[in-house]
Amino acid sequence: MSTLRIPEVVPSPTEDSQTLMKSFKVLWLCVGLGTNEKSVISVLGHRDASQRKKIRETYQQLYNKSLIDDIYSELSGDFRKAVMLWTYEPSERDARLANEALKSRKKTITQLQVIAEIACASSPDHLVAVRQAYCGLFNRSLEEDITANVPMPVQKILIGLVRSYRYDKELVDPDTANAEAAILREAIRTKQLDNDNFLIILSTRNVHQLRATFECYKQNYGFSIDQDIKSCGKGLLESILKVVIWCIDSPEKHFAEVVRASVVGLGTDEDSLTRAIVTRAEVDMMKVRGEYFIANKTSLDNAVIDDTSGDYRKFLMTLLGAKV
Repeated sequence: MSTLRIPEVVPSPTEDSQTLMKSFKVLWLCVGLGTNEKSVISVLGHRDASQRKKIRETYQQLYNKSLIDDIYSELSGDFRKAVMLWTYEPSERDARLANEALKSRKKTITQLQVIAEIACASSPDHLVAVRQAYCGLFNRSLEEDITANVPMPVQKILIGLVRSYRYDKELVDPDTANAEAAILREAIRTKQLDNDNFLIILSTRNVHQLRATFECYKQNYGFSIDQDIKSCGKGLLESILKVVIWCIDSPEKHFAEVVRASVVGLGTDEDSLTRAIVTRAEVDMMKVRGEYFIANKTSLDNAVIDDTSGDYRKFLMTLLGAKV
């Protein structure tokens, strides 16, 4: 369930565009006074993806300027990045997130889990749209950049996942689930986590079939599949496969963990926190919030409030459904 709050009476895209332009003009005249950000949040933070698209198009038509470009010019810091990611078309947003992850100097689970999220925690049509957007934005395919930037065997796993187009209806064969649980078990037992049959199962079966397979695995072998994968080691391969399993089996559990990891300890991983909230606010953030509370015995909202500040905090809290 979404946490996005949309007003009962929504202004027209023209009115919203005019409000945003006035906000930016205030910035030009009153740099540093912070008098415009509230309007930016009140408009964009309370519009869904289709409404934001109309605002982008109308803004371009009215002012012959890109709304994204003006956001980049007039806002700053983590607040700017969050608003920009929220304002992009979702497929373009995720393509940019994938490119940023692949081009980062570090290639740890923090970066590469972004690819697994896009491949496994969204619809087949969205994944295709992301791949198309990636080609249009960067003049090469997502697969090319994974090949160029990710070491084997994780490269093999991610390529298989992003190339997949899963059947998206609820169709489950119990016999297949039981048989494929045995195949997964044997690959884990022998620590052949990049085994072709292992990857084919994870990358081609529909999510409902895979959830049934994971349940058979637990019933037949006594431990969840992600627990057994963890027992194989603590390397990048094991970590990425755990993310894959969670994103297929319970995306809300995965994103609750992303939020927890982003705020735990000294400092805040703003990029991960922003990504989790921006990408899930219209999808399942209510479930993410529930999973966060179950796992941490405290609210996700309090975690965000404690680790953020200023307009960045206000914007994230708006996406979480708070009145700010």
